[in-house]
Amino acid sequence: MNHMSTAAESGFAYTRAQFERLVDHALAHARKLGATDAGAEASEGAGLSVSVRKGELETVERNRDKSLGVTVYLGQRRGNASTSDFSDAAIERTVQAAYDIARFTAEDPVAGLPDADDIAPPQEHRDLDLFHPWLPTSEEAARMALECEAAAFDTHKRITNSEGAAVSAQQSHFFSAHTRGFRGGYASSRHSVSVAPIASLPGRHGEMQRDAWYSSQRSVGELASPAAVGRYAAERALSRLGSRKIATTECPVLFESSLAAGLLGAYVQATSGGALYRKSSFLVDSLGKPVFPKHIDILEDPFVLRGKGSSPFDEEGVRVQARKVVDAGRVQGYFLSSYSARKLGMKTTGNAGGSHNLVLTSRRTKKGDNLEAMLQKLGTGLFVIELMGQGVNYVTGDYSRGASGFWVENGRIAFPVHEITIAGNLKTMFKGIEAVGADAYAYGAKTVGSVLINRMTVAGS
Repeated sequence: MNHMSTAAESGFAYTRAQFERLVDHALAHARKLGATDAGAEASEGAGLSVSVRKGELETVERNRDKSLGVTVYLGQRRGNASTSDFSDAAIERTVQAAYDIARFTAEDPVAGLPDADDIAPPQEHRDLDLFHPWLPTSEEAARMALECEAAAFDTHKRITNSEGAAVSAQQSHFFSAHTRGFRGGYASSRHSVSVAPIASLPGRHGEMQRDAWYSSQRSVGELASPAAVGRYAAERALSRLGSRKIATTECPVLFESSLAAGLLGAYVQATSGGALYRKSSFLVDSLGKPVFPKHIDILEDPFVLRGKGSSPFDEEGVRVQARKVVDAGRVQGYFLSSYSARKLGMKTTGNAGGSHNLVLTSRRTKKGDNLEAMLQKLGTGLFVIELMGQGVNYVTGDYSRGASGFWVENGRIAFPVHEITIAGNLKTMFKGIEAVGADAYAYGAKTVGSVLINRMTVAGS
């Protein structure tokens, strides 16, 4: 798994072997103090972020951080502590601190490391090609950011301002082990380029509209070109000029693919262990029940090469697997850690630390169902490209967000709209998904096309 030849080549100060020694030292000290179980993780991250604005360099930030975290169990009592000092004495003090916390913590009958038979053995740790170090100079990174912003300005004379462009190169690695037999770790990287241009209309109260776009990948070679990111961001900002308000109405709503990923995120949150055992979810006891229409499937796959949500094991060292989370609209599985699974009297699903790569698809989607085809399916209604605010109540499923986008008539964009609110309930919204576009977009660890919901309340002026 990504054994680095030398730490320096990858921008790291520590090698995997050094991390193993630190972790083993922490575990040995925990045993010496009398811990019944213990876990430790050593990690470091390093990177460069550069931002520019209006053709000038704004900031250059180099980040380097490291941490050793220790968890100690005394029976069903748990203590946790961390340090950024890797000396033996500091590690022993940190283990002692975790031990002392455990001594004075109330017992929790479900606390504990994962069960031995759930742990991913080292021979199953796949190399998922997550590590592509890129160590640009600040000049190289600034050049890319400037090229991105310049492309936005060059798109049209109405791009008159910019909130700036940025380039980031980040890499990290970790090693983790615990007394139930888990040992593992790997390195990963993530690089990005982004820009936020502002378009303006002279006259008409001097209207200004901003938009933004970015590209983020594990490997710099897979990033969209800075010029393409700049142009696309500019086109998005320009398309919003001349925005109007609309009267309050009920109509179908088409969510742009990047926003549809947010709907998928809401589903994950509502079927995650913490929300379920606290009964703070509108999808409590939904296992085996239809939550979406029959044409909807959701697949989780932790083993996608270079995937943003890929991992050979979860945060507890538990085995992960590709699975259908939703099959023909029915919930097939939740997102559980060992702790939340025990709380619910179930088995862990290998989701300590969250979901892995998720893909939401519809069995009705055809190859040609691009955005144009989806606007045809929408007919007359709202096409949303931006959401504001955090208006989701996970207990009830009530959903209300500020939005902007386009009013669509007979399948064609009529005019941009802003300062509106869209409202509904996630239960009925999920059931009301009529179509999913073939315009699939990977937004972080979630991949989904544009999503058409049959009706929502759109509150305007």
